[in-house]
Amino acid sequence: MRQHVNPLSNHFSEIEKVPPLTRIFANPKLPLHLDIGSAGGEFLIELASKNKNWNYLGIEIREKLVNNAKFKAKDLEIQNLYFVFGNANKIFSNSNNKFLINYVSSISFNFPDPWFKNKHHKRRVVQPELINLFSNSMQKGSFIIIKTDVKQLFEYMDLIISNNLNFKKIDFKYFQYEESFNPNKTLTNREKYVIKNQLNIFERIYTKI
Repeated sequence: MRQHVNPLSNHFSEIEKVPPLTRIFANPKLPLHLDIGSAGGEFLIELASKNKNWNYLGIEIREKLVNNAKFKAKDLEIQNLYFVFGNANKIFSNSNNKFLINYVSSISFNFPDPWFKNKHHKRRVVQPELINLFSNSMQKGSFIIIKTDVKQLFEYMDLIISNNLNFKKIDFKYFQYEESFNPNKTLTNREKYVIKNQLNIFERIYTKI
């Protein structure tokens, strides 16, 4: 069951300032992966526990979920993982947080809320303004990965990202998973559900050129 929240609601207007990487990671020089819409954090907690060669930062709009995820990560003494709460579009439009994108090696959007109605498309997390911001700040060779079980949403995200000339679609056979943020192809909870129910998964990888 999807739990939609309206990111444009005043209830979600507050955002968290991202601390300097030296304060949140034991080794801030490791490559950094950003997961936008990290929910309860289970996916990133598993990733960070298995792969100590990367740092992981999860962004989730629901503060309660972020607080719970932070508690779990602290309890497990995971030092290459951090969570922040807030609307991703607002977080990165805030001048205090823009520095982060310069350090990102890859960004994932895993099964974001589809918001099917045309009038609600403005609530979708992938927006031209956000992709343009990433385009201006991400390093050459860094990646954006999208994944969803909703074809309509996939086509929408693909169009938004493809319209930015600084991103190029790449064939999966050229993506080196063993060197990526997810070398063991860990699955999200939604992905496990989709596979179990034999539904389609639509995914694409883009690289900054």
